[in-house]
Amino acid sequence: MLQEVNIRVPATTANMGAGFDTFGMAFAMYNTVALKRIPGHAIRLENVGEHTKTMEQVKENLTIRAARLVFDTVGEPFAGLEFKTYNVIPVSRGLGSSSAGIVGGLVAANRLLGDPLAKTQLLELAVALEGHSDNVAPALYGGFVSSCQRDGKTVALKLTPPPQLAAVAAIPDFYLSTSKARKILPAEVSRADAVHNIQCASMMVGAMATGDLELFAAAFDDRLHQEQRYRLIKGAKRVLRAARNAGAIAAGLSGAGPTLIAFIDTRDDRAEQIKKAMRRAWEFAGVTARTVLLEQDNQGAQDC
Repeated sequence: MLQEVNIRVPATTANMGAGFDTFGMAFAMYNTVALKRIPGHAIRLENVGEHTKTMEQVKENLTIRAARLVFDTVGEPFAGLEFKTYNVIPVSRGLGSSSAGIVGGLVAANRLLGDPLAKTQLLELAVALEGHSDNVAPALYGGFVSSCQRDGKTVALKLTPPPQLAAVAAIPDFYLSTSKARKILPAEVSRADAVHNIQCASMMVGAMATGDLELFAAAFDDRLHQEQRYRLIKGAKRVLRAARNAGAIAAGLSGAGPTLIAFIDTRDDRAEQIKKAMRRAWEFAGVTARTVLLEQDNQGAQDC
């Protein structure tokens, strides 16, 4: 019986243009969950890193809630455990921090118990907690994942992105909750916009399957959610324009935002100029932001 496990979980971007609530991709920015057995029946929590919550918030902590769900599903008593989370992924910025917390708790608990649940089962538990699969699926599997819900089950397709595909994330110094970003969306869309997104989403899957970055660039377009959400993000269009002008092959929202993400072909060696262009564009709008280069992660949640 294992006494301690350490799991790392990648950051993710969701939607990726036309794939609203469907597409997600994992990147090499990681949160880590250390879970070990301790004497007695207490549940202890320590958070380390930026934007962490206090140790007293045990009941609300997503990692603990996820771990408890695994123990309950397997029929093991949830007691005598110490959690320590090392948080790097920014909170409420559109890079999958909540999904990382959920997946980290699920995988760590499952590993501590000897892996009684398959990944497909862990995905179902993750969706039950998160409410949708676009971030939790790539956090669990890595790579590019297209997922959907059918008859109460989650169906996921993982593809390995072209190796030269990476991204620059421009992360502003303000939050945007997913709930607020959802409330601004219209209840209905036109047939033309729906068809447009179906076309682009189909091409995106093809681009990932074939490694065609020209097709990827053509497919990265949306009419269902991004334009409305740009109104919540000061300077968004200016920053995205700057990224494309500096050589990004595609750019848009990361998840619900406010992080803006620019996809790049690493063979062009333009990452630094894209980072600088995005940061300056936001500075012009009066927003402080940091830019980071994100390499793809194709392993998903795993031991570290």
